[in-house]
Amino acid sequence: MHRELTLQLGRKRARIRLEAELNSSAPFLVPFSQNDNFVGRESQLAELEARLFKGNQTAIVVIAGPGGTGKSQLALELAYRTRQQNKDRAVFWIDASNVDGAHRSFMDIARKLEIPGWDDEKADVRQIVKLHLSRRDAGQSLLIFDNADSVNLSSNGTSVGCDASIVDCLPQSEHCSILLTTTSGDAAGTLASHEIIELQEMEQDTAQSMLEQYLDTPVLKSEQQHAELLLQELSHLPLAIVQAAAYINIRNITLQDYRMQLSKQHQTDLDSISNALDSKLQEYNRDSSVATTLHLSIEQIRHDSLLAAEYLFLAACVDRKDILLEFLEAPSSREREDAIRIINNYKLITRRPAESALDLHRLVQGALRQWMWKRGILGEWTQITITRLCRVFPNDSYGNRSKWRRMLPHAKYALSHTCCNQEGTEKFELDWKCAKALLSDGKYNEAEELFVQVIETSSRVLGDEHPDTLLSIANLASTYCNQGRWKEAEELEVQVMEMRKRVLGDEHPDTLTSMINLAFTLKSRGSISKAVLLLENCCRLQGRVLGIEHSDTVFSCETLTSWRLDTLQLKDESNSKEESNILSK
Repeated sequence: MHRELTLQLGRKRARIRLEAELNSSAPFLVPFSQNDNFVGRESQLAELEARLFKGNQTAIVVIAGPGGTGKSQLALELAYRTRQQNKDRAVFWIDASNVDGAHRSFMDIARKLEIPGWDDEKADVRQIVKLHLSRRDAGQSLLIFDNADSVNLSSNGTSVGCDASIVDCLPQSEHCSILLTTTSGDAAGTLASHEIIELQEMEQDTAQSMLEQYLDTPVLKSEQQHAELLLQELSHLPLAIVQAAAYINIRNITLQDYRMQLSKQHQTDLDSISNALDSKLQEYNRDSSVATTLHLSIEQIRHDSLLAAEYLFLAACVDRKDILLEFLEAPSSREREDAIRIINNYKLITRRPAESALDLHRLVQGALRQWMWKRGILGEWTQITITRLCRVFPNDSYGNRSKWRRMLPHAKYALSHTCCNQEGTEKFELDWKCAKALLSDGKYNEAEELFVQVIETSSRVLGDEHPDTLLSIANLASTYCNQGRWKEAEELEVQVMEMRKRVLGDEHPDTLTSMINLAFTLKSRGSISKAVLLLENCCRLQGRVLGIEHSDTVFSCETLTSWRLDTLQLKDESNSKEESNILSK
C-alpha cells in the first residue's frame, strides 16, 4: 500500500508539472527535475512565498543552514510550486557556487530571453540579464541563486573568469523576487540581513515522515524504535536520510540490519583517521552522518559495478557541478547509463536531464575524496582524471567554445589538486589546452598564468629551443598583446624569432609566422617603419617558400600595402604640419 501511494503521488506530481509546462507562457530554466519524494518544510515554504511575493518591492530572501539540511531541495520545490501557481512568473536557477557556474547560468537566461547583445564576446552577460530583469516591462520573475556560500562569486582555483560580487548581479525591480541558498551566516547577513530563513536539522516527526517517504516498504511497528534511533544517528539530516533509505531499498534489508552495518562502517572510519589527515579533508569529516552513509554505499557500489565506482572516483576529481556524461567513458551508451543508474539509485548524484550532465553534493564529494585519500587512491585517480580530460578536452576553435567552456572548470579543478610530483605529459598537455582555451575566451590573466607554467615545464623537460617551448612562448606573447603589454610581447617575440631562425632556419613556416607576429607588435608600439621593413622581408621569403598565391603570402602582401599607405599618410600629415608651422611664423 505504501509503495502504491508513492507511485500515485509521483504520477500526480508529474501530471501537474506537465500541465504547468504546457500552460505556462513564462520561461522556466531549472536544470533539475522536481523531487517527487519531497516531504515536510511546509511552514518554511509558506514563509518563503509570503516574503518573496510581496509585489511592491524587490524581495531578497536567503535560506541559510549547514550542508545537507535540504536548502537546495527546498528552493527546488519552491521553483516548481511557483511554476504551477503562477504561469506568468518566469523562474531562473543560477549556480552561484563559482564564477563559471554563474556565467553559464546567466548565459542560458540571456539566450532564452533573446536579450540583445547576449552573444557579444565583450559583453558582461551578468549585467545584461540584471538590466533586462530590472525593466518594468520584463514581467514577474523569480531568481534562485543556489550555493551562494560567499558574497563574491570566487574562482576557488577553478574559474575561467575574475571574481564578481553577487550583489552586483541582483536586479532591482518590484516584479523580481530573489532567493539565495547558503551555508555561510556572513554571506546571508550581507545579502539579506532581515530576510533570512534558518534551516536546521529536521524535527523527529518530519524526519520520520521523510524516511518513510523514501523507503519502498512501510516502517512496521516493531521497527519504530530502530527508525527513531537511526534518525538520531543520522542527525536528522535530510541528505543522510535519503542516502540511508536508498541503501536499505537496494539491499532489501531491515532498519536494524542497516544500523548494524552503519555502526561497523563508522568504527572503520574512526579507526582509519590519522593525525596526518590533510586539513582540507578534515573539514569534510565534520558531518560524519553523510560521510558514513556514503562510505557504506561506496563499498556496495564497488561490489555491484566497477564502472559505477570508476565514475564516482572520476567525479570526485573534477568540479562537482555539471559533470558531462561524455566524460564518463564506457564500452557502450547502455553500459554507461546502467552505471549511472546504479549511482543514482544510491542517491549520490543529481542528474541534469536537459544538459546530459550530473552534479555531486558538496558533502558527498568531500566525503568521497576523504574515502579515496584514506585508501591511498586519490592521487592515482587524479592522474587518471587528467588523462581522461586530455582525451575529451576539445581544441580551442570557435566551434568548440561551448564545450570547452563547460570542460574548463573540471580541468582547472583536477590540475589544481595534483601533487607536486605529478608532472607527466598529460598534465602538461591539459595545462596547454586550458591556456589556449582561456586565451581564445579572452581570459588573459588566467591564460598568462598557465602559459608561464607550461613554459617552465616545457623548458625543464624539453629544453629552451624545443618547438613546443617556443610555441608556448609565442602564445604568452600573444596574451601580452591582448593585454596591451606591447614591450613585453615584443621581447618574447624577438626571442622566439631568433631561436626559430637558429633552430629551424630563416625560411621555415614557423619562423615566418614569428616575423609576422613581431611585425604586428612593432606596428602596435608605433614603430611602423621597423614593422614595414620586417614585413617586406617576410613577404619576400613567403613568396619564395610558399608561392606568391599562397593565402599566407597574399595576406602578408595585402597587409604590407596597407601599412605602406599608412606610412605615406603619416608623412603627408607630418609635412602638412611642418608647412603650417612655417607659415605661422
